[in-house]
Amino acid sequence: MGFALKRPDDAAGSAVPAIVIGLFVSFGGVLFGYDTGTISGILAMKFWREMFSTGYVDPNDGLPGVTSSQSSMIVSLLSAGTFFGALGAAPLADTFGRRLAMIINSFVFCVGVTLQTASTAIPLFGRWAVLCWSGFPLYQSETAPKWIRDVIVGAYQLAITFGLLLASIVNNATKDRNDTGCYRIPVAVQFAWAIILVAGMIVLPETPRFFIKKGKHYEAAKSLARLRRLDVNDISIIEELAEIQAHHESELRMGDANYLEIMRGSIGKRLATGCAIQALQQLAGINFILYYGTTFFQNSGIQNSFIISLITSIINLISTLPGMYLTDKTGRRPLLLFGAVGMCVSQLIVAIVGTVTTSTISNQVLIAFVCVYIFFFASSWGPIAWVVTGELFPLKARAKCISITTATCWLFNCVIAYATPYMVNSGPRNANLQSKVFFIWGGFCFLCAIFVYTCIYETKGLSLEQIDELYSKVSVAWKSPGFVSSANHVDVLDVVDSELDSHAQLELQANEKWDGQTATHMENIYAKADF
Repeated sequence: MGFALKRPDDAAGSAVPAIVIGLFVSFGGVLFGYDTGTISGILAMKFWREMFSTGYVDPNDGLPGVTSSQSSMIVSLLSAGTFFGALGAAPLADTFGRRLAMIINSFVFCVGVTLQTASTAIPLFGRWAVLCWSGFPLYQSETAPKWIRDVIVGAYQLAITFGLLLASIVNNATKDRNDTGCYRIPVAVQFAWAIILVAGMIVLPETPRFFIKKGKHYEAAKSLARLRRLDVNDISIIEELAEIQAHHESELRMGDANYLEIMRGSIGKRLATGCAIQALQQLAGINFILYYGTTFFQNSGIQNSFIISLITSIINLISTLPGMYLTDKTGRRPLLLFGAVGMCVSQLIVAIVGTVTTSTISNQVLIAFVCVYIFFFASSWGPIAWVVTGELFPLKARAKCISITTATCWLFNCVIAYATPYMVNSGPRNANLQSKVFFIWGGFCFLCAIFVYTCIYETKGLSLEQIDELYSKVSVAWKSPGFVSSANHVDVLDVVDSELDSHAQLELQANEKWDGQTATHMENIYAKADF
């Protein structure tokens, strides 16, 4: 598997359309990463600081600038807006479809970019470019074959890092301009990414699972046939759709996925896991580097801070590639644990060296181990957090749960973006932690390691339906690597009744009636496809 894209022998049809479509949808990550990366450089641009300053003089360099409260507001406003946008993504995706919801959000994003480009003062510049990012991994997870799903969803994080790199390149090219082009060009470039994304999504198919959710079985068959490059009446298409449909109907007979329902039982456990992994991804300290890295390096006495940010962006991009490869080779748990330990050690080294010495050597160590930290993050927690949240939830609750986990990501993103200037900067009412802030990030990375061991289930190689079975049968996360699926959801559907309330009970009765690969079984598959 992995980058070799070695498909299983029993995988029918071609995976090329689904892979190409999934990788294109990951282009939404370019918007995410680029928008995140532009702000770090813009805050350090001399002309922007003079133009947007309200009389404040930065004590670090004696030049006009913005206060901690102003930089907090500028950086965090996008995260706050996207938090509410993510919460609204579920009804949008469940009502209009995954594809159309992404198109609508892209247009909203363009309105925000327009306001930010036109700004000449802080209130309008406050990063109104809001886009709901949760739809992209949702679409990818519902269209990708299970054997390549982790790589495709992980490509979303790769696209984010590519966006960050593009932002660093554009910022570096415009930083010395002595006019509004220094910040308007980097901001306006986002129009190009949005136009490319919308143009592609117009011709993309809707996900088969959304059509099944809406009871449109023939549309689901056409969508899946297009994704697998098979005839709509091919037996493998009918079997896969019957499995998805049977699983969905068995879920519905066990309860509706309203917001109260997803807070309880197995779904509630998975929702808590998804929210926690997104929160810890933010608390690991990556957004400190992304949002304030250029300013931090500048205030630490490092020359050419824009070049350093460009270098860290390149490392971020390159390091994501082994993460995508190893996700399928090693599984989710080992790679997340490896990343958490590596991030923790790197952060603590930066904190200790930055605290005990202020020499040129300490700056070199700071840069070196920030780069090491980025390697560990980008090869583990960067892509895998999106993979895990994209595959955790059953179909009936997937849109709601992913919107909540994504909202959690943006909530903690907002908190960190707002609090960091007060934590790091010098001056009245500021903590002036400087490099000591890495002690905080290192502590959270230690918590990441504990969380992975106790809470993250190994889902490598499982279909979205088999993941439901995993959570119903395995009570603790550290026993999940040995799980082997045995249920057949088409037969499970045959025995569903109102007295059964668990997946295990359903499978028990299903297995009692299972008598092998018979003609009767195949007839049931055709009948349940309901074309």
